[in-house]
Parts: sequence; structure tokens; C-alpha cells
Amino acid sequence: MDDLRFGASVRAIRVRRRWRQSDLADRAGVSQSTVSRIERGHLATLAIGAIRGVAAAIDMRVDLTGHWRAGDLDRLLNARHSALHEMVARMFGDQLPAWVLAPEVSFSVYGERGIIDIVAWHPGRRALLVIELKTDIVDVNELLGTLDRKRRLARHVAAERGWDPVTVSCWLIVGPGRTNRARIAAHRGVLRTALPIDGRSIGAWLRDPVGTVGALSIWQESHGRTRMAASGSIRRVRSSGATPA
Repeated sequence: MDDLRFGASVRAIRVRRRWRQSDLADRAGVSQSTVSRIERGHLATLAIGAIRGVAAAIDMRVDLTGHWRAGDLDRLLNARHSALHEMVARMFGDQLPAWVLAPEVSFSVYGERGIIDIVAWHPGRRALLVIELKTDIVDVNELLGTLDRKRRLARHVAAERGWDPVTVSCWLIVGPGRTNRARIAAHRGVLRTALPIDGRSIGAWLRDPVGTVGALSIWQESHGRTRMAASGSIRRVRSSGATPA
């Protein structure tokens, strides 16, 4: 984020709305001096929450992009994503052979485009499962919106493969880490509503996928087990190998 450009953008939108700095400050819940510092590009000493608050008050979105001096950050993140993908695929292959997996499935439906990390199909129960893999949780609301869109469009993806699902479910699998656990805990209410199934339940469901479910897991490779987030907390569940149950 270019500090000066961001500040100039905030000021331009404020002026266009014919707001004073104090008007914007009141709407954002910050001081007028904070607005003034933002507009002058002095962001270094301000809290991210204050910057986001000012941006939200003028319907402006703030995206933070990290840059790593040690090398290619995208390559590092992709490697973590690929490793998580491999662990999940291996678990299905070793312990859930009734499922058919389709990795990295791209779709374009009525102008909506994207990629589903894993589409899993259970022919016996005609159950379709959309699996979303996240090594890092950044924006929970955006994540849930994206997952819901993929679940909604999954029937079109299935039809292209000759699958006719009776149910369409989703499973969000998150990589381990203190930050991810903290963000899940901070948003446990909305996550619990959208993805209520816990580890024991998703494990049982995978073995006999009857009905529609939404599940959230924190995958824990180092301990050879998966931790599930449900009912507002993260709890350990018994498993063998890397099973989700």
C-alpha cells in the first residue's frame, strides 16, 4: 500500500462527498487528527484498525500485500498449499477409497469464475463435496462468501463430469498456526453458523455421506491428527494417521 497515494484517495473521496475531516472521523470512530494523518500519508504509526475504519466509512477497501526480502513469497505460500493438498488427497486415497477426487477444478458459470481446490464425489451416495484449502485465513467474510459461491456452482462442475449429486456439501480445511486459530476464535459465531460440523461428525459423514454438511478443520500434520473447530472452540479429536475424524 502506497501511503501517499492511499491518503490522497481518502481525501479525494471525502471531498467528493462534501465531508469535513471531522465528519469522516465521526463516521469512522477515530479522531480528526487521525484522518488528517492518513490524508497526509503518515500511516506508519497508525493502527491498522483505524486505517480500515476510515476506509470502510467511505466504502473503500484496504488490501495489504506482504513482501519478503528472503525470496519469492508466492512460491513459499504455494508450496504450503501444495503440501496441504497432498496430505488431504493422501488421506482420501488411503482411508476413503469410495471417494473420487478431482483436484484444482476451474469453473466459469454465467460469468462467475474460480478454482475449487478439490471436488470430491461419492458415487454410492451421490454426494458432492467442495473442499477449500487455506494455509492462512485473512478475511473471514470474504472466505465464507467465496466458499458459498463455489458450493452454489458445484452442481455445474459436477454435471460436466457426468455426476448428478443428491447433496452438495463443503469442507474448509485450514493449515495449522497460532494466527489461524486466533482468527477462527475471533469469528467463531459466524463460522459456527456457516460451518457447524466438528471433527468427529465430518469423519463419520465422510465414511457414510448422507445429507448435507458444512465443516471446518484445522489440519495438524506435525501431530498426525486433525483439529476441528466447532461450537466456538478448537478441540482435539481422536484419529489415526492424518484422518479428519
